[in-house]
Amino acid sequence: MADDSEDRSRDLTDPISQRLGYDDTESLVAVKGHPIHAMSVAFPVALTFCLFGADVLYWWTGDAFWARAAIWAAGTGFLFGMLAGFSGTAELLLVSGIRSRAPAWTHFIIAVTLLALLGANWGHRLSGYEQAVLPYGILLSALCVIVVSFTGWHGGKLVFDYRLGTSKGK
Repeated sequence: MADDSEDRSRDLTDPISQRLGYDDTESLVAVKGHPIHAMSVAFPVALTFCLFGADVLYWWTGDAFWARAAIWAAGTGFLFGMLAGFSGTAELLLVSGIRSRAPAWTHFIIAVTLLALLGANWGHRLSGYEQAVLPYGILLSALCVIVVSFTGWHGGKLVFDYRLGTSKGK
């Protein structure tokens, strides 16, 4: 009985991994082999954390400088996130080995959610950056930090575990 189940488990194969181009995962949106998406995501990730930090410091000190810093971090993080998103979307759609993997689509959906939250956070502050911080601005910023942590972890997993978008050393 045990031998029968072992034989069946050895016969199981992933039908998606049998597709043509499944192993083709090297970046096409790159500069001299360096993937633009991987290089550009550091800015929106860092600015999302800076946004939350500026909100906390405004809450703690009441200094308008931190509210001004937060609106700049929100706007710049959103704009750099859009640039990183364009290159990531191009990779997803152009590279068949990336496109065929479900975790790449999960990363894409979480990242688009983050961009929507960053854009809403920035838009919320445009009519009055000091009044926007408490309570909704800081809550949106905290949510952005949680979402950027998930998408960053997921993106890192795609690169380091699945080797998506990396050079194969040819």
